[in-house]
Amino acid sequence: MADPKAVYLTTPIYYVNDAPHIGHAYTTVAGDVLTRWHRQRQEPVRFLTGTDEHGQKVLRSAEANGVAPQQWCDDLVAREWKPVLETIDAANDDFIRTTEPRHTERVQAFLQGLYDTGEIYEGSYTGPYCVSCEEFKLPGDLDEVGSCKVHGRPVDQISETNYFFRLSTYADRILAHYEEHPEAVQPASARNEVLSFVRGGLQDLSISRSSFDWGIKVPWDESQVVYVWFDALLNYWTALEGDPEHVWPADVHLVGKDILRFHAVIWPAMLMAADLELPRTVFAHGWLLVGGEKMSKTKLTGIHPSQIVDHFGSDAFRYYFLREIAFGHDGSFSWESMAARYTSELANDFGNLASRVAAMVGKYFGGVLPQAGPAGEAEQALAALLATTVTDADARMRALDFQGGLDAIFAFVKAVNGYLTEQEPWKVAKDPDAVVRLSTILVTAAESLRALAVLLHPVMPKSTQALWSSLGAEAVLGPLSAQDVADAGTWGQLPAGVTVTKGAVLFPRLEEPVEALGA
Repeated sequence: MADPKAVYLTTPIYYVNDAPHIGHAYTTVAGDVLTRWHRQRQEPVRFLTGTDEHGQKVLRSAEANGVAPQQWCDDLVAREWKPVLETIDAANDDFIRTTEPRHTERVQAFLQGLYDTGEIYEGSYTGPYCVSCEEFKLPGDLDEVGSCKVHGRPVDQISETNYFFRLSTYADRILAHYEEHPEAVQPASARNEVLSFVRGGLQDLSISRSSFDWGIKVPWDESQVVYVWFDALLNYWTALEGDPEHVWPADVHLVGKDILRFHAVIWPAMLMAADLELPRTVFAHGWLLVGGEKMSKTKLTGIHPSQIVDHFGSDAFRYYFLREIAFGHDGSFSWESMAARYTSELANDFGNLASRVAAMVGKYFGGVLPQAGPAGEAEQALAALLATTVTDADARMRALDFQGGLDAIFAFVKAVNGYLTEQEPWKVAKDPDAVVRLSTILVTAAESLRALAVLLHPVMPKSTQALWSSLGAEAVLGPLSAQDVADAGTWGQLPAGVTVTKGAVLFPRLEEPVEALGA
């Protein structure tokens, strides 16, 4: 029997014209949480990210810093782009660079194949080009003074003899595909934008540049380099060299909405031309705003992820952005709102719950989980709520409704806190005849934490691993990563007799006010 197809998810590959900011990390965290969720479902996963290292924008950054473009890319990837994955605790399976031979060679082969079948022809291009977007612009893409609407910067007027891809011939096929597969572009607002754009007619696409030489050489004409987007989009395929049959097509391409057209118009046409399967979903998330403006290196509004992680920790970073912002919509970051969520939801609701349950098991039962007595109405209600929570959270997380999934999980956190408040185990402990009832209460709370460790592990891997260890679950249930989401709602898995320890506080109180961090 053939191995099952891996769930294949990609982030965009990021330009290395500068260091990463939290907008890049936001996309990567979303991809990481989704792939970790599938891993928690015990499904095979392939998670790809990487860097886009060709094009005029990268060349200009290198020249401005007085170094060769390859050296610029090598230094920045080693110093910034790979380390940031550790900063945000991303568990990617692969990291592709567009300057690697495994990529450049396959791009040339792909391009040669399209040229040989007549999909590419020689022509000339005259018109506006935005270097920041690395995009040939249409009149509607410019503002009233002729600047790029995305970056607010003047565009270059270029005139070159290039090679063109017959994009215009694929409009009908693209429309037919999206009508048959409405899930292929999400959310609905993104799909509507793409359909409107394609219905307006497509122009053939210039897929080479001749005015500079930093890029992959066109194989039949080395005076030209491959247009950076035609090069970059292929990374999703070139990274699979040697094992595409167990991975392709991509299940989800995560993209920012400003690069939606490349992924939902140009990319499917390229794949159609090469007779390859199309990705199952292109999901365009919204912009991350700071002070009402899109996060941007160009506008110097970027915040490095380490500025936040160093203060709040990587788990809180990951949790905040997916809980605060409805994925697919624009959302705002502020230091104040992050500090508020950290204190209220992570430190008080979740972290404090873990701490006081461990403390009470330690105080009343010497750190050994007792045998529970008969479940009463309150315990049965909590067990039923957990089963519903698991089903709801699983559906929402797999649909990229991270906010909805976390809302469901944290509603259960509040329910467990409410259960303890109502049952008052600290008062029950004063009655020597109520040991069985006290045992039932604390076992119910510990069992709830067992399930929460599983459900929150894809989002907050470090704190949930600490919680798993605190509950003594590793010795009796195995590694946290081996717990299937589908079984998380099955009540009664944590057996009597396990040692429960009160470890370090999961989310320590913040000592430094956010004002000191630039709020």
